[in-house]
Amino acid sequence: MLLLCPLAAVAQSAQPAPVPNQPAPIRIAVYDDKGSPRTPRDFQHVFGGDPQHFQLTNVTAEQIRQGALKDFDVIVQGGGGSREQAMQLEEEGREQIRTFVRNGGGYLGICAGAYLAAADKDYQLQILNARVVDRRHWARGRGDVELGFTAVGKQEIGEKADKPIVMYHQGPLLAPAEDKNLPPYTVVAQFDSEVALKGAPHGVMVGTTALASGSYGRGRVFVISPHPEQTAGHEDMVRGAVEWVAGRR
Repeated sequence: MLLLCPLAAVAQSAQPAPVPNQPAPIRIAVYDDKGSPRTPRDFQHVFGGDPQHFQLTNVTAEQIRQGALKDFDVIVQGGGGSREQAMQLEEEGREQIRTFVRNGGGYLGICAGAYLAAADKDYQLQILNARVVDRRHWARGRGDVELGFTAVGKQEIGEKADKPIVMYHQGPLLAPAEDKNLPPYTVVAQFDSEVALKGAPHGVMVGTTALASGSYGRGRVFVISPHPEQTAGHEDMVRGAVEWVAGRR
């Protein structure tokens, strides 16, 4: 999919008072730069009301290049434009993300961030052994889709519904790649219905991977093609994914 400041003041939730025997909050770096215009707002909506468990900080591409990820548990690359995110990060920033995950950090990619994690284009992070199916018709449109969760996938993120319906907006249709340097990914959920607008062919989307998890070095990678963070009642998918990549599940 060809979708598409200096060290600035950081938007960070106030630190909660410590609670005995409670783990420290998961420190989440949310990419806040060109190529992902609404992710910080979406994540504030999903996580901002629970500062005892999740600590949000918006980070720019420049901050990532300067090594800011050393202070976090998870990096989030959200929706928008994957190529634009990649170009903004530059190779140095992309390598900072790879090193962060390789050394035990967690990566969550949603929509464009899921494209960015894949391994079939040079500008991608290549931290998940996945390729994009029918890249020619990436602009498939927007609509609700039904997801079919695997038993393993439900366990990983605590999903209770077998067939949840969430909003989709031109995220990647994923399938296994053949990168010998990467382990196979785990199918968390597949698309059980489709969006096929703007000339996209019918019958391609169903059965492709919608959510996937994997490992990269000592770290964890989780990608989500649709937008549960923008779907009322399904935000817990994103919370579960963050907990999984942070090693809390």
